[in-house]
Amino acid sequence: MAQLTQRRSQNVQGNFYVDTTCIDCDTCRWMAPEVFIEDDDQSAVYHQPESEQQHLKAMQALLACPTASIGTVEKPTDIKAVQSSFPIPIAENVYHCGYHAESSFGAASYLIVRPQGNILVDSPRWASPLVKQIEELGGVSYLYLTHRDDVADHQKYANHFHCQRILHQDEINANTQDVEIQLSGTEPYQLAEDLLIIPVPGHTKGHTVLLYNNRFLFTGDHLAWSDEYQHLIAFRRACWYSWPELRISMKKLTDYSFEWVLPGHGRRYHAENAEVMQQQLQKCIAWMETVA
Repeated sequence: MAQLTQRRSQNVQGNFYVDTTCIDCDTCRWMAPEVFIEDDDQSAVYHQPESEQQHLKAMQALLACPTASIGTVEKPTDIKAVQSSFPIPIAENVYHCGYHAESSFGAASYLIVRPQGNILVDSPRWASPLVKQIEELGGVSYLYLTHRDDVADHQKYANHFHCQRILHQDEINANTQDVEIQLSGTEPYQLAEDLLIIPVPGHTKGHTVLLYNNRFLFTGDHLAWSDEYQHLIAFRRACWYSWPELRISMKKLTDYSFEWVLPGHGRRYHAENAEVMQQQLQKCIAWMETVA
């Protein structure tokens, strides 16, 4: 829980604030950009919410914060209503789970609601209000894990929903050795007619991405939008396996059609159509060639 005594001096005066425990994961800044900003390598409130929508977004960011570094001077009276707003709809039947985990450095997780069975993409922090909402949406059939960094509370979700977890063998460690479906090799894996898992080694050796319905690409830490560069990027300073392999993996994505990039870290990107997305991919690949 955020502590008023640790309130950062960079916050503007008012009800919402960020304290000094912030790990600069960027979650609050993309969830509520009208309220939060980066200041001196941590987040801060630069504008207090004025509308109901701004207040809701700020409260959602408060609950999503992986380190509980966001607080309010006055005790919130709408906490249950905000809890019930998760998972947050993104488009069609795709949702942002919120409740980011510190163990995943604040990575985002997603829920795909499908008649054939719901897919949880990477693991959020275990939170009873979120679990209840997911139950009401039909539970979880598969817990797909992009790579080793963003597994968070996967065991608790697996135990509760009796779902099958999916992770590449090259990402398995002591914490994930009991994962039910362990992928291998570099060939795509067709999980269902509308679900294709694509190995993209680079960030880590066994990193994969999930293509849903030829529209949504869940990219983990492989690919994201950068507000700084104003184009899609890979994370050069957080490449733990091989930058050359990551470049090869990025080129592999040009073989597929999609309109959304939904990352674990970094910003989402929605292209007008698949052709525009391909243009953005080519910009990313060209940029990567210039980065040592």
